[in-house]
Amino acid sequence: MADVELSVEAGTATVLINRPDALNALSGPVMDELDRAVTQLEGNSEIRGAIVTGSGRAFVAGADIEEISRLDPESGLAFARRGQGIFSRIEKLDKPVIAAVNGFALGGGCELAMACHIRIASTKAKFGQPEVKLGILPGFGGTQRLPRLVGRGVATQILLSGAMIPAEEALRIGLVNEVVAPDELDGRARAVLQEILANGPHALKACLAAIHDGLASTQDAGLEIEAKLFSATCGTDEMREGTRAFLEKRSPKF
Repeated sequence: MADVELSVEAGTATVLINRPDALNALSGPVMDELDRAVTQLEGNSEIRGAIVTGSGRAFVAGADIEEISRLDPESGLAFARRGQGIFSRIEKLDKPVIAAVNGFALGGGCELAMACHIRIASTKAKFGQPEVKLGILPGFGGTQRLPRLVGRGVATQILLSGAMIPAEEALRIGLVNEVVAPDELDGRARAVLQEILANGPHALKACLAAIHDGLASTQDAGLEIEAKLFSATCGTDEMREGTRAFLEKRSPKF
């Protein structure tokens, strides 16, 4: 059985981190499999969106500490850059990715959830970046994505304390979008994704690009990015169908 399982049904992919005995820790082999799964998400045009989740009690409880303990500065740099690269590819996907956080999302698990576009958490979920307790800092994007999501002050406290954050607190600070009962998590994540996928596919891609590229720019530059993407959507059959459907008071057929 693979440690990362990818299944596709009706245009929706599910990426399951399936190493429950190790709380789905991101070992080297797991990262290899996750890398391949992301390649499939990138290359399969029939996949319109994806849900990332974990099996058992954890979403992902972190990286493999035994592997980390053997790192030196040179291998540590390669380790961080590899994880950052995979997670950045998730963030840059032109199709929506929802993290369905079922349990512990710590260290690399919290970083994986933050690389997804939307986060829906179970009431049992717990988040955190406890790397400082190991004498290191987050290496897969935690110091960069967390401040952008929750603000500098809150992120600094989380990063420097290594404290664990319950789901309701994660919702309050803006780390997650919703919190639901454990037995409702999968259904809610799929409902949100289907609501999104009912919209124009080119418009969804343009929105994701505008958000990602705009956040990496100044506001003025971001506005120019938005204007050019808006202009491009105005030339699509999708735009003509969407506006016509609105005026005719019917659902669009994208």
